[in-house]
Parts: sequence; C-alpha cells; structure tokens
Amino acid sequence: MNESNESINEKMPFTEHLEELRKRLIRSLYAVGIGFVLCYLFKERLYGVLTMPLNDVLPEGSSMIFTSLPEAFFTYLKVAFFAAILLTMPFILYQIWKFISPGLYSTEKKYVTPFVFFSSLFFIGGSLFAYFIVFPFGFKFFLAFGTDDIKPMLTMKEYLSFSFKLLFAFGVIFELPVFMFFLGKIGVVNSRMLIKKRKYAILLVFITAALFTPPDIVTQIMMAVPLMILYEASIWVVKAGEKKTDAQQE
Repeated sequence: MNESNESINEKMPFTEHLEELRKRLIRSLYAVGIGFVLCYLFKERLYGVLTMPLNDVLPEGSSMIFTSLPEAFFTYLKVAFFAAILLTMPFILYQIWKFISPGLYSTEKKYVTPFVFFSSLFFIGGSLFAYFIVFPFGFKFFLAFGTDDIKPMLTMKEYLSFSFKLLFAFGVIFELPVFMFFLGKIGVVNSRMLIKKRKYAILLVFITAALFTPPDIVTQIMMAVPLMILYEASIWVVKAGEKKTDAQQE
C-alpha cells in the first residue's frame, strides 16, 4: 500500500513529463557531443578498426574508394558519431532510466544499476558479435561472387551504411533478455506465456531479421539464430526473476 501511494504521489502532470524528457535528451546530446569531439580526434584509427574485417578478405591490391569530394569527410564524421554513441551508451541508458523511474515502485527503482550495466553490456556485446563473427563470414561470402571480369569496388559510403546498420541492429536485438526481464518484473509477460508463444516468436524472429539486415539469406540467418537463442535465454531470465519474487513473498 505504501509503495502504491508513493508511486501515485510521484506522478507528474503531462507538462512536467515533457520538461523531464527535454532535460534528459539535452543531457544525452551533450554527452554524445563531448564523446564525438573525443572520437573525432582518432577518426582515422577508428575507421581503420571498422574496416579491418573487410580489408582482411579483400582481394590483394583492392581498396575502398570514394566517389564524391565530401564523401570521405562525412564518413569520418559518421564514424566518430557512432563511436561516440557506443562510448556514452551507459550515460544515455541512465538518462532513459531516470525518465521512466518516477512511474515505478521503489522496489523496482533499485534495478537502475543492473539495467544500465547489462543493457550496455548486451548492446556492446551484440555489436562485437556482428564485428567479429558476422562481418568476416558475410564479407567473404559476398566477395566470393567476384570474378576475373567482375572486380569489387566498394565505396566508403556504402560500407559505412552496411556496417553501421548491422552493428546497431545486433546491438539492439541483444538487448532482448534485459527487455524481457523488466517486462516480467512489471507483469507484462511471464515464462509460461513466453514458452506457449514460442512458435509465434520464431516467426517474428525471422521477420525481424529480414527487416534489420540487408536482403540476403546469409545475414538474415546469422541474425535469426542468435535471436532465437536470446529468446530462450529470456525465458530463463524471466523464470529466474519469478522464482526470486516468489521467494521474497514467502
């Protein structure tokens, strides 16, 4: 009863919610801006790291090109911006939590540290999975279609768009166990529901993989398989949360 009253007392009018959202967005943008300046100082090195999986499988003597004067400049800007987002991800997630926390009970607010830690860990882990596993295999697969008469000439812009899309997509889907854990904590889902809906989840997995990846079966499968594993892990995580709740109630 006290928790319910506490939650009601902390409710804010709509205008205050907008002001709170504005404050959190501005803080996040400041953090990303500072991170961007720092990352831009190392733009060439960051770009070299980003393109390493492709350079390792490119035919000897091949290299990337740019087809317009400002392309290389804007590519470096985008690389620095994406690196800044990764760098400031824990702070951004903390701001998200602070925005939604007024609507939570006091027992739920204690999850701020695990939320920030595991959300950052899983997002970065998903991006690293794409970088170390998906990139080498996918690039080698696509470049295998080159022949003596057909040579790959990849532009910086095309590679950046392709790689960023995959890095971000894998980072997001790896958040699934964290997302499901908190949905379970607030009663939206439970382990029995997730088990019962597994066949629909598999269909949704392949739809999600088709939407988040380029239109080829290889990268779609390489996203769908870990996503199904993450779904199974989510069931285990939600079930563990339920057991802990039951133990506390007893």
